[in-house]
Amino acid sequence: MDAVNPRISQINSLAGVDPAAWNAVANPPGLPYDPFLSWEFLEAMERSGAATPRTGWRASHILVHEPGGQLRAAMPMWFKSHSRGEFVFDQSWAEAWERAGGAYYPKLLSAVPFTPVTGRRRLVAPGPDAEMYKAALLQGAFQVAMETDVSSLHINFIEEAEAAPLASAGLLIRTDQQFHWQNAGYGSFDDFLATLSSDKRKNLRKERLKAQEGLEFRHITGDEITEANLDQFFDFYMDTGNRKWGSPYLTRASFSLLRERMAKDLLFVFAYDGETAIAGAMNLIGSETLYGRYWGCTDPRPMLHFETCYYQAIDFAIARGLKTVEAGAQGGHKLARGYGPVLTRSAHWISHPGFRDAVADYLERERAAVDADFDYLKDRTPFRKDT
Repeated sequence: MDAVNPRISQINSLAGVDPAAWNAVANPPGLPYDPFLSWEFLEAMERSGAATPRTGWRASHILVHEPGGQLRAAMPMWFKSHSRGEFVFDQSWAEAWERAGGAYYPKLLSAVPFTPVTGRRRLVAPGPDAEMYKAALLQGAFQVAMETDVSSLHINFIEEAEAAPLASAGLLIRTDQQFHWQNAGYGSFDDFLATLSSDKRKNLRKERLKAQEGLEFRHITGDEITEANLDQFFDFYMDTGNRKWGSPYLTRASFSLLRERMAKDLLFVFAYDGETAIAGAMNLIGSETLYGRYWGCTDPRPMLHFETCYYQAIDFAIARGLKTVEAGAQGGHKLARGYGPVLTRSAHWISHPGFRDAVADYLERERAAVDADFDYLKDRTPFRKDT
């Protein structure tokens, strides 16, 4: 690293970063396209008021430039004054830290706001210098942590290949699980159903018939998306958020910015009773994966959630030839609907040695429990034993 002498810096907003330069390291050629890492998505979260200091997200992104000035690496990062919107739950750590007389917040977090999706966090284009630039990013994150005397640094939803290098750098690895649908080259939903056991296949058909009764499901994407669609969906989003979380994260402006900047990456699924939309789901489209994000309804009919969020997503993925559907965090009910268990990982640096040892002991036991549950669920997928 000394021979190249990259310049490490920290910025408080993506507004001043050239979108093309950021995207060149966030979604370089040769790697699967991840819409959540794009400048368009991340800057929209800041500009729309969703991820700002007022909401507890104060940006502190790490950039690494080569001596000639070209951006070679980036790491999205925030100071957090709470643990909401992360989906890796450390509130019990915060309570223990504060009972001992310390201040857990603010902490440092590298993640995509409000998005429990595994992906790259140290953003570097492939090449002979990639590992050097990834090391520079982590050096920059540690430097910010040391200079600001924060309790901890967290890197959420890391790729599996990142776990060992981050552990070697002194971070603790935490695991959890989600449920994803995998496309085995299906030509239709019926092809997928044919791989399930007989009773599960019958159950899914019954669920779809029940959910679709009297309704029309429409897929709206790209230039077809209108502000009226966003108005309707925002009503669904706010209703679900107010009932489930108490404080929805995204603003109405967030959705307009996403439509303006990346409509081709958005899929809305609406359920219509006549010309009235009664339910909707928002998805983002990657080059290999369909990511389910939000849903809501005004008429909670039986099985409507499963149809709108899970089965319609499978239909779209098959039609587009996408490999995977990620339908959000948690949800053991997804297992019976063909979504199998997948491990997720995060990495955590704790500044206090004694507290770090306590967390390390806890995580060792938690990983064993997660592994046992994962093995249990793998043996109970709805697929035929001969597939």
